[in-house]
Amino acid sequence: MKKVLLTLALAASIVSCNNNNEDVNTVAPSTYSFTRNATTSVSFDGQTTRIKMGAEFLTALRNTSETVTTLNAKFAHEEGNADFIDTDLNASSKNIRSKTAASTDFFSANTTDATAIKNQFDSWIAAQVNDVFPNWSTAASAGVAGQIQQAGGGSIRYVNEKGIEYNQLIAKSLIGGLMVDQILNNYLSTAVLDAGTNSADNTADVLESGKNYTSMEHKWDEAFGYLYGNEADVTAPTLDADKFLNEYLGQVNTNPNFAGIDVAVYDAFKLGRAAIVAKDYNTRDAQAAILKEKLSMVIAVRGIHYLQNGKLKLTSDKAAAFHALSEALGFVYSLQFTRKPNSTDSYFTKAEVDGFMATLQTGNGFWDVTETTLDEVSNAIAAKFNFTTEQAGI
Repeated sequence: MKKVLLTLALAASIVSCNNNNEDVNTVAPSTYSFTRNATTSVSFDGQTTRIKMGAEFLTALRNTSETVTTLNAKFAHEEGNADFIDTDLNASSKNIRSKTAASTDFFSANTTDATAIKNQFDSWIAAQVNDVFPNWSTAASAGVAGQIQQAGGGSIRYVNEKGIEYNQLIAKSLIGGLMVDQILNNYLSTAVLDAGTNSADNTADVLESGKNYTSMEHKWDEAFGYLYGNEADVTAPTLDADKFLNEYLGQVNTNPNFAGIDVAVYDAFKLGRAAIVAKDYNTRDAQAAILKEKLSMVIAVRGIHYLQNGKLKLTSDKAAAFHALSEALGFVYSLQFTRKPNSTDSYFTKAEVDGFMATLQTGNGFWDVTETTLDEVSNAIAAKFNFTTEQAGI
């Protein structure tokens, strides 16, 4: 893309030397607010669009009038098709499926796994329509899909023959397969941030054609957008803006063992963006490493939380247990998209995750899963991090 060279003064809140020198001292602004010539230089419209598409898609997964075709159309939307209630989404060229398991670092050279993961989502969608919808009014039992009500007249859960709520499994798996993968393994990747002439262009204040940002600034903003893109005001995020990573960062923060993780994540995004403006790439990379650790923890902590929550209710309230375990299963699936800081590896390989998934679904799945199995999977997850099952299980 043709770019335009502009000479710009740095924001007063940023003190910097040139390039990548160790004596650079970048100071972040108080909020994620960056301007150039008195106009915002922050943009993540595509991420907001996909979050909104995801919200409509998840709602549709519980609508028995939907078909495999209509659900797939929401998942793999094509520009101009009337797949959504929101007409702006219909006009968009964006979709969810193309960005699922699609990061540069993990999947650009691994199309086999990328295809397998996309196909897994497709199969879950088809199973919701073909296995669960026809049994919407059937009483669920081991080996039989249908409905099961939580104790005391609580919520009705619609499960497959193994007790799995596909809508919950899909929702939580998208947190990893879309949001976490795109943030950690794509937009915060040096292969993306420094692609082509990005480093030289950012250092020389070369903006993308017709835009108010450099390519590197924009890539960092897109990572930010997959977490905060549906917030009404990104300078004061509430962490209740969507049902994806945004909500669950907030949920982990309510656990006293992880209090402050929300601030740590927001601060790392702010400082990393400020460092890009200041041409301080060492600080940028340090903040990316923090984000890889913290956001990976969100997936692991919530996975353990739901495994342990489900364990507590296995005998007293199977419907509530199945709901929690379905959420857990999605977070477990999302573990393969996590990222060790300062590493090219995930905390968990696809093979490890596939093993967990198989273990949790053995036989009649949640109908006969044991407390021992749930503890074993929980402990295996916690062992990769600096916290315990007990700390995460609250």
